[in-house]
Amino acid sequence: MTVSQTAPAEEAAFRRLLARFAESRLALAGLVLMLLLAIPAVMAPWIAPQNPYDIAALDILDSQMPPGSVAEMSGITYWLGTDSQARDVLSAVLYGMRTSLLVAFVSVSVSLLVGATVGLCAAYFGGWLDALLMRIVDIQLSFPAILVALIMLSILGQGLDKVIIALIIVQWAYFARTARGTALVERNREYILAARCLSLGWRRIIFRHLLPNCLPPLIVIATIDLAHAIALEATLSFLGVGVPVTQPSLGMLIANGFEFMLSGHYWISVFPGIALALAIIGINLVGDHLRDVLNPRNAQ
Repeated sequence: MTVSQTAPAEEAAFRRLLARFAESRLALAGLVLMLLLAIPAVMAPWIAPQNPYDIAALDILDSQMPPGSVAEMSGITYWLGTDSQARDVLSAVLYGMRTSLLVAFVSVSVSLLVGATVGLCAAYFGGWLDALLMRIVDIQLSFPAILVALIMLSILGQGLDKVIIALIIVQWAYFARTARGTALVERNREYILAARCLSLGWRRIIFRHLLPNCLPPLIVIATIDLAHAIALEATLSFLGVGVPVTQPSLGMLIANGFEFMLSGHYWISVFPGIALALAIIGINLVGDHLRDVLNPRNAQ
């Protein structure tokens, strides 16, 4: 097949995938939900009513105001109320979602890169290298993710970059195991054997030929792992070992309002919690349908 014939074939396959994805209303709802949360979060510095972490912009007299209240001095309407430090909860949720998504996307992207490289090299070379790398992966996967993250943060300390590093260490093994399993099937196919006969370098064979054919399951794992990363980061921040107060996330916002739940100020924790739940639900809906769409057994 020539290059001119391959391009239309790949384009047609991509269109079929899009058509199959669009058939699921739940997947489309999840995608819309993700966009409705991600776009305002990215644009938070420009659309948020206030910068909730600019001390000069806060008025302590506006603390713990219920949803829909209007500030007497500034005239700002607090649609979701304010917390104990007079921060607008809506603005805090937008900034918190921005931080949570940043941590999730960066950690999953690096984990995918590291894990895929390890898994592909283990499958391609085999032998002692495969055994060594997979034993490391087995040890990693034998411990609960939250425990590994807590241990790493106790060593690294608190901070946004520290949380990202901890999540990378937690997540890379999933991608390595998936990449190796897929590559073990692909490495004995004709196109890989032909590349070896042509004496192509191992880097070119792994990253130009083997990797593209191993991407579908890795994409599915990455999508689902985004939700896992957001939930794990929120848990760590809720426990007080994640991001610092100066770089808030949804977990930190929930923790800040937890002590006020019994006093009736539910909105301080409830609205960040709702935003966190919606983000996880939206990503999982998309990831679950991607798993079906990219499964070769379900191909038309």
